[in-house]
Amino acid sequence: MFLRFKAVRVFLAALSVALLAPALANAQATLKSSRTQLYNVKLVILAIGLENPWSLAFLPDGRMLVTERVGRLRLLDANGKALATVSGLPKIAEIGQGGLMDVALHPQFSDNHLVYLSYAGRGDGGYGTEVVRGKLVENRLEDVRVIFKMEPKSQSGVHFGSRLVFDGKGHLFITLGDRGNKDRAQRLDDDAGSIVRLNDDGSIPQDNPFTKQAGARPELYTKGNRNVQGAAMHPDSGQLWADEHGPQGGDELNIIRAGANYGWPLVTAGVNYGTGTKIGEATSKAGMEQPIYTWSPSIAPSGMTFYTGDRFPQWKGNLLIGALRGRALVRLTLRGEAVQSEERMLVNDVGRIRDVRVGPDGLIYLLTDSSDGLLVRVEPIE
Repeated sequence: MFLRFKAVRVFLAALSVALLAPALANAQATLKSSRTQLYNVKLVILAIGLENPWSLAFLPDGRMLVTERVGRLRLLDANGKALATVSGLPKIAEIGQGGLMDVALHPQFSDNHLVYLSYAGRGDGGYGTEVVRGKLVENRLEDVRVIFKMEPKSQSGVHFGSRLVFDGKGHLFITLGDRGNKDRAQRLDDDAGSIVRLNDDGSIPQDNPFTKQAGARPELYTKGNRNVQGAAMHPDSGQLWADEHGPQGGDELNIIRAGANYGWPLVTAGVNYGTGTKIGEATSKAGMEQPIYTWSPSIAPSGMTFYTGDRFPQWKGNLLIGALRGRALVRLTLRGEAVQSEERMLVNDVGRIRDVRVGPDGLIYLLTDSSDGLLVRVEPIE
């Protein structure tokens, strides 16, 4: 028998122990079953009580690192049990949508133990997305060094980005937002509204598209991005794909190309909040990239991953995207660079899905964006 959502929360809260401050409860309890087009699945809660969890990374031994927007990095075992709070993090500003956000492991983590974190940092003029790397030694980050600081800073508390993705060639992509000032997205002397590309040590690749353009910031890889909160490398093409929040409507899925301009705010399918009035010039314009897929009304797309596991073989090669406003897990089937179909799964089953990852066991792991957030594992009912 599957327990109802509220009953599971009461059950788990009763099991909470003083593992950490604040307490994080762990129990493998089935939330409910859910039917999708191809599979019946069960949703297994691994942890409850996470404060606005943002991202998840799997260590080689199966343990997990989970970020919480309040500035905490949790170390959990493979079943979601809290082991420690990782120390040694930089000073993190929790402001609006910003705080501690993404976590990514260096591709050679097994050898160098390097962990990368994106977060809202404070500096001259206000706040902006920053990225730090450090060596994970037991429960602490050591040799911590900031490798990127978004410039210029601003007082806004919105549109920080900020996913971290390695391309397998020694490069790190950092997705950013326009920081609530749409005009910044078209400025080449401004990091806002862009995706940047660095080497893994924070240096700038010589073949970045704007390195030889006078007045342009050399770290820029794209411009015209509103707020990119999901990104993943295509497992076959090696191309970066990203999802982007539109305003009222006009959420986008894009394939990221060097030097491309994705149009914001000159080109968008969205409209102004409240008034519904037009933004920009048109929904397309010569010289600006068109999304390969859009959502109107908005679903507020978040973390994304290509499914490459074996536990859901009929989903292999599909793109899985979390939806915050949509409160769903979105599955897109693809043919090359085209979207063939969309399925919205787990609608309202767990809440606002902030991140989605495929575990080393081939199962799907979700984080929900809430002050009492969940870590949920999606398993097939066999």
